[in-house]
Amino acid sequence: MAVNETKAITAEQHGVGYTLDGHVAVIELRRPSAGNALDVSLRLGLLAAVRRVHSDGDLVRAVLLTALGRNFCVGQDLKEHSRALESASHSAFAIVRREYNPLVEALDTLPQPVVAAVEGACVGAGLGLALCADVRVAAERATFSTAFTGIGLAADSGLSRRLPQAVGPSRAAPLMLLGDRFGSEDALQWGLVHRVVPDGGAAAEGLDLARRLAAGPTTAYREVKALLRNSDGAGLSTALEREAAAQERLGRTEDHRAAVQAFLAGHRPSFSGH
Repeated sequence: MAVNETKAITAEQHGVGYTLDGHVAVIELRRPSAGNALDVSLRLGLLAAVRRVHSDGDLVRAVLLTALGRNFCVGQDLKEHSRALESASHSAFAIVRREYNPLVEALDTLPQPVVAAVEGACVGAGLGLALCADVRVAAERATFSTAFTGIGLAADSGLSRRLPQAVGPSRAAPLMLLGDRFGSEDALQWGLVHRVVPDGGAAAEGLDLARRLAAGPTTAYREVKALLRNSDGAGLSTALEREAAAQERLGRTEDHRAAVQAFLAGHRPSFSGH
């Protein structure tokens, strides 16, 4: 499902759409005939779109990652991969460090909240990309799979880190080893997705959530993301100190002061991001 682009600044590069809908950057994979399989063009286009979010700065307050067609992303384009194995097998996996790793790192370091809207198949590297989002919405018939061991591989796109974070190590291990497909209800029960919606409605629901986030206290969201990003391996004392420092910084913002006054006056607060 394509997101309504009315009154939006829209660009497309390498089959990836970039729409600035108010303060929401909508990044849309647009290779539906191939299940949005990640060929070189799509990978580079997606990286360019994410880097544009970084460069647009305060113009973007939230991000929606979605896809055109029946599937979110079926992972690496295996036809392209097969050609690479035949022509230069010794360098076929250079794309992991050259393209996938920078893409995942660019998504992971976005200070804005990121929402992923998943329809249909979300497989392999596609699942890795979806797990880079802070909030995930799935259609009822969405399906997920790590898929890598099915073709004799292990994992990339940050899957070995993100999946255990999302569902826990004991559940992530069989999902990665066996590669079994699971549906949206399991994903919801396990905490991998935030909400399940009727088929065809994931993009619209995702956009609603992104707009809600864009209208919220975005400076606070950035601090939340930083705290979560640095939580692995942090002892309690370290976590407490990071929280205290974040609260002190946020306590000096216009958003905090105005919101306190609004609550005391019985009004709903509005946030400027400052």
